[in-house]
Amino acid sequence: GMITKVLAAKRAARSGAHTVIASGREPDVLIRLARGERVGTELVAAVPVLTARKQWLADHLQLKGRIVIDAGAERALRAGGKSLLPIGVVEVQGEFARGDVIACLATDGREVARGLVNYSSAETRLIARRPSSEIESILGFVGEPELIHRDNLVLS
Repeated sequence: GMITKVLAAKRAARSGAHTVIASGREPDVLIRLARGERVGTELVAAVPVLTARKQWLADHLQLKGRIVIDAGAERALRAGGKSLLPIGVVEVQGEFARGDVIACLATDGREVARGLVNYSSAETRLIARRPSSEIESILGFVGEPELIHRDNLVLS
């Protein structure tokens, strides 16, 4: 229905595309739009264009798991454009592998971001709430100091 159309338009807007929702039963609707006639509802992209990689992350529907992050981690992601470190994780939900797309939730359940995770869910449970400097002593190796690097993360 209409909700699906609006959600599709929102995804298109993330890539900088303007969208028109119009009736398919309307005569010559595409020709009329091409001439500049106002037909249907126009949704203008007012957000900056995301890179193709970040757009893919934002639209990724097959989330493999979720993590809950504290308020400090949320602030760092939103205001500072920082990477997500293990110390900001308060809970791990579901099972995921390194490289899976997961959701980052605030403690109230709001989705804050999505990203490609550098550690599995089992590893994340072990290093959650710990500084990055302790990853090697806990896991026996350190892949990356970040749980999700900012280049692999998109805000919701």
